[in-house]
Amino acid sequence: MTTRRSNCARTASAALDDEQLLRYSRHILLPEIGVEGQEKLLAARALVIGAGGLGSPAAYYLASAGIGTLVLADGDTVDLTNLQRQILHTTEAVGRPKAESGMQTLHHINPQCKVVAVTQRLQGEALDAEVARADVVLDCCDNFATRHAVNRACVRHRVPLVSGAAIRFDGQIAVFDKRRDDAPCYHCLFPESQDVEEMRCAIMGVFAPLTGIVGTTQAAEALKVLIGCGETLAGRLLLLDGLAMEWRSISVPRDPHCTVCGIDA
Repeated sequence: MTTRRSNCARTASAALDDEQLLRYSRHILLPEIGVEGQEKLLAARALVIGAGGLGSPAAYYLASAGIGTLVLADGDTVDLTNLQRQILHTTEAVGRPKAESGMQTLHHINPQCKVVAVTQRLQGEALDAEVARADVVLDCCDNFATRHAVNRACVRHRVPLVSGAAIRFDGQIAVFDKRRDDAPCYHCLFPESQDVEEMRCAIMGVFAPLTGIVGTTQAAEALKVLIGCGETLAGRLLLLDGLAMEWRSISVPRDPHCTVCGIDA
């Protein structure tokens, strides 16, 4: 597995310096965040799996908001067809590994954010190790096999998982936080053995701004998880009809017989 670190990376300090106080001042003004919340972000490590339509806006806002370490994992290269929605990448990046292209973009946004580019698909022991080191994981991938593998690792290490999906004009976001015993996991909602039709942007198409809406919402939920403010989407599935611009929230209970997080798992 190829892993590269930004040369301008720096370790987040426990206390904010003058530049950070200015950069993050609009966060600090919020009583729900303040200095203490911003320091939590600077000390946090986020794992973003997928540097495409969802991972692009999610990583943008995590880096700009002050995440200390952001691991960007994607084994794909930038294609011209990606540029309609994958805003981490430019025309000049076509043919480059997405994780490297994303790392360069994020450095320009916030050189204080330590970005780790993983240029191969995370799986097996490598995936398990990265999840174990993370404080929050954002699932921004486009296939069920990876989603379920990420979920199993998050359940195993009790790391909060922020899941997003977007296809055509439809989006969905959920948080699976197994630090809570009553919380469901991704498998509770979408059992792996279930016959679910896998839809991909390359075949079905996707409305460009939809990925931005879903990805930024994932970033918002991840930041709330790390700071410990507000109510997250844990135990809920948020659905967006982009054509009608209507949101729906559905309760997602834990499945006691879930083969991943159930009593007998």
